[in-house]
Amino acid sequence: MSTAGKLLCFSPVKNVFLKTALINPTMKKLFTVLLIAFVVSAQAQTIAEAKPATPETLILKQLNHDFGKIQQGRPVTTIFEVTNVGKEPLRIENVQASCGCTTPEWSYEPVKPGGTTNIKVGYNAAAEGPFQKSVTIVYNGNQTKVLMISGNVYKTAATSAPVNSSIALLKQTNQ
Repeated sequence: MSTAGKLLCFSPVKNVFLKTALINPTMKKLFTVLLIAFVVSAQAQTIAEAKPATPETLILKQLNHDFGKIQQGRPVTTIFEVTNVGKEPLRIENVQASCGCTTPEWSYEPVKPGGTTNIKVGYNAAAEGPFQKSVTIVYNGNQTKVLMISGNVYKTAATSAPVNSSIALLKQTNQ
């Protein structure tokens, strides 16, 4: 039996000795390179996360609006006020609703630093039940901000009021 074999048989830490004794120099180099690459990658990711984010230029007074209860068939609107807190003009390039029942309206004119503009969002309350819709603002190239509208549409009555037969009886009595 070889010396390595004898050591394996009598070693209390067989697995550790076996792994270190049988790894050839090429495997050791490969393992070292992979370990270094992993450490460098982790450090690069930490450095990237530590970089300050682009300063926010678009501020909204509110990001969500709840319409509450809405009568079916009655469209509703709300206005989101946008403020440019940056040092450059703010360009709202697109305002995209999550579905066709939500319609945003906005100005294509740049907003001066410190200036404000409005985004009007309408909702067509045609379908009965609760709803929650998103509206995405795309501005200054590739930045985005998401607004939410919600509410509950209730079904309208088939007639304005039920027929009251007592009124005809009162009219006959008073004549």
